[in-house]
Amino acid sequence: MSKTWFITGASRGFGLRIARLALEGGANVVATARRAEAVREALGDHPNLLAVSLDVTNEAQAQEAVSGAAGRFGRIDVLLNNAGFGLLGAVEEASAEDVERVYRTNVFGLLNVTRAVLPVMRGQRSGRILNISSIGGYRGSAGFGVYSSTKFAVEGLSESLHAELAPLGISVTVVEPGYFRTDFLDSSSLSVSATRIDDYNATAGAVRGRAVDLNHAQPGNPDKLAEVLVAFADAPNPPVRLPLGSDTVSAIEAKHAADAAILAEWHEVSVSTDFSRS
Repeated sequence: MSKTWFITGASRGFGLRIARLALEGGANVVATARRAEAVREALGDHPNLLAVSLDVTNEAQAQEAVSGAAGRFGRIDVLLNNAGFGLLGAVEEASAEDVERVYRTNVFGLLNVTRAVLPVMRGQRSGRILNISSIGGYRGSAGFGVYSSTKFAVEGLSESLHAELAPLGISVTVVEPGYFRTDFLDSSSLSVSATRIDDYNATAGAVRGRAVDLNHAQPGNPDKLAEVLVAFADAPNPPVRLPLGSDTVSAIEAKHAADAAILAEWHEVSVSTDFSRS
């Protein structure tokens, strides 16, 4: 039986590539974006495609989209929570509006769609949820503090969902891409804080400049990522997290080493706060 994918942010980037590959492999695909027309323009007409307008920040719209998907294909086997965008700037430079907007999409939007899909998957007693996080979801860095905090939230939610849903036959994996050669660093996917504070020129300010230089020169191949994730939908015993990209692997290894050094240096202080054992 053909799998049915439900993909958010499917009009470009990772979402579009994965939707196209899934269709080519014979899957049913519910491809969502703010404008269904953008999906149809990108993917063309296909008998297994359902293009749906979905603003993930609109909970009622998410419920309607899932209802339409289940009505058309009868089930949802893979949910790819891909919709999201970045925010570049020092934490202090980010306005309240900046912060709220990125959280509405990256965190609350993911929750809206996940809560809408879960009753379908629970009824099936099967399903796979892939939540797109980031290298910034595993370690924070100057210039991407607010964005990283949204992806840290996605990581925590994914780990908890993994524990809650495994007994119901539903797997959850948080996907951690590094820098891939998509339009993520373009203005269409990356907001930049309007405020600039000179005291951050050597840290967050320097990252602003590097982001411009790195744009469309990232090391990761997005077509290879799409191939991995489409194949991963059939992988047995999927892990709770899937790092993708050599830069993500290096960042995780460096963080593990740094955390191990902290534990070694501060071990006595860390364990000293327990009640004394009699």
